[in-house]
Amino acid sequence: MQRAVGALLLFVALASGRAARASASDSLYWQSNHVTADIKSSELLQVLEAISAATHWHVFVEPETFHTVSAKFKDLPPGDALHLLLGNVNFAVLPGTNSTQRLYVFRTSMQRATQLVRPTKGAAAAGQPKLMPNELIVRLKPGAKIEELAKLLGAKVIGRLDGLNAYRLQFEDQAATDAARQQRSLNADVASVEDNFTINPPEVAQPAQGTVPPIKLQLNPPPPNGQITLGLIDTAVQPLGDGLDQFIKKQEHLAGEPPAGSSTPLHGTSMAETMLRTLQLLGNGSTSINIQAYDIYGANQTANSWDLATALQKAVDGGANPISMSLGSTSDSPFVRQLVQEAISKGITVYAAVGNDGGPQMDYPAADAGATPVTALEKDGSIASYANKSGNKAIGAMGTVAVTFNGQTYLVSGTSPATAIVSATAASLMESTKGTAADVNKQLIANPTPTTVPGK
Repeated sequence: MQRAVGALLLFVALASGRAARASASDSLYWQSNHVTADIKSSELLQVLEAISAATHWHVFVEPETFHTVSAKFKDLPPGDALHLLLGNVNFAVLPGTNSTQRLYVFRTSMQRATQLVRPTKGAAAAGQPKLMPNELIVRLKPGAKIEELAKLLGAKVIGRLDGLNAYRLQFEDQAATDAARQQRSLNADVASVEDNFTINPPEVAQPAQGTVPPIKLQLNPPPPNGQITLGLIDTAVQPLGDGLDQFIKKQEHLAGEPPAGSSTPLHGTSMAETMLRTLQLLGNGSTSINIQAYDIYGANQTANSWDLATALQKAVDGGANPISMSLGSTSDSPFVRQLVQEAISKGITVYAAVGNDGGPQMDYPAADAGATPVTALEKDGSIASYANKSGNKAIGAMGTVAVTFNGQTYLVSGTSPATAIVSATAASLMESTKGTAADVNKQLIANPTPTTVPGK
C-alpha cells in the first residue's frame, strides 16, 4: 500500500450537524508515515472528506457506498490505518498527476469509483494558505541592488524579475526569515515584502467509460490585425497528437521539468484540449488562435505565488490576451494582485477560477480586483455545489468536461475546465468580432453565449 505524500500534520474534526465540543469530537491525525484516529461513529463520506483534507489526496468513491466508521488506533502506517477506517469496503491508492495520490473506495470495482470527495471545508481552510518555507518575495525601490540586500540579510536570490525590481529570497531557516522580515522596515531600499504562498494542487482527470469525438480543428493563417494568443497558466501541456500540437506554442517551464512519461493527462493538457474543443465549436471547425502555455508546477504537487507572478508577467510581455488561470489559493498575494491590475490597465483580460471548496469566498486571484472570476455549472445551469461563492460576479460554464488522452476518455470536474471554456470563448469572440479583449469581456459579463452564462 502506498504511503501518504509529504510530512502532513493535521487535526480534523468529524462532526455531523452542529459543531461538537473539541473534547467530544472524533479525530483523525495524519502524518506521512503514521496515522492516529479516534472515531466513534461517523459516516464513510465524512471520513473520506477528512482523509482528503489531511492528505491532499484526490479521493473517489463508488456512489451509494455506505459504511459507518468506528475505529480507534495510534501511530499506524497509512495502509493499515485505511484498512481499519474503511472496514470491509474495498480501496486502492494509486499515484496521480503532479505527485498527488488518488484513493479509490468502492464496493464492486475501482472503475465505478467516480464520485469526487471534497475535502472537509474547515480542515482545508485550516491547512491553507501554506508558506513556502524560508522564503520571502521582496520588491526594491528603483536603483537599489538586490545583491547588497541579500548579503545584508544572509539570503540567497533564487528568483528575479529585474524589470519589476522583484526578487525571490531564500533563507537558512525560519528564524532568519522572520528576522529579515523585521529588518526590512529599517531598510530604505525595500518597497514591499511578502510571503511566498502555495497554489492549490490541480484537479486530476479520471478515467471514464465511452468515447468523445476527436477534435477536428483547422489552423487558419494569422489575420491582418495580428494573431490572438490565449495564455494558459497551469501545469505542462503534453503532446496532443492528431495535428493539434500546431495550436500550442513552445511552452515555458518556470518550475522545472514536468513529470516524464505520465500515462494520464496533466491538468494543463486537459485545459488545452478543453480550449481547443471550445474553439472548434464556436469557430465552426477552424481558428487562427494559438495557445501559449506557462507551466508553474513542473513535477511538483503545488505551485506558488512567485511562479504565478512570473508566468503572469511573461504572458503580458509575450502578448497573451486573454489569460486563463485555472488555479487558485486562499492567500491574496499583493504582488500577483498588482500584476493582474497592470494587465487589465493594458487591455488584457484575466480569467481565474473561483475555487472548488464550496466556501463563502472566491480563491485568489479570482477575487482580485480586475480579474474576471469563473464558476462551474451543472447541466441544468445551476452553480455546482463545490464551487466557491462569487456573489453573482462570476461567469459560469460547464464544470465537467470529457477529454481524451492516449485513446482513453477522462472526465475533469471543477471550476478549472469552466475557466478554460470561458477564456477560449473570449478569444473566439475576439477573433470573430475583431473586438478588443476588454470589449469582449464586457459582452460576456452582460450576455449569455452558447458556452457561457453571466451573473453566476
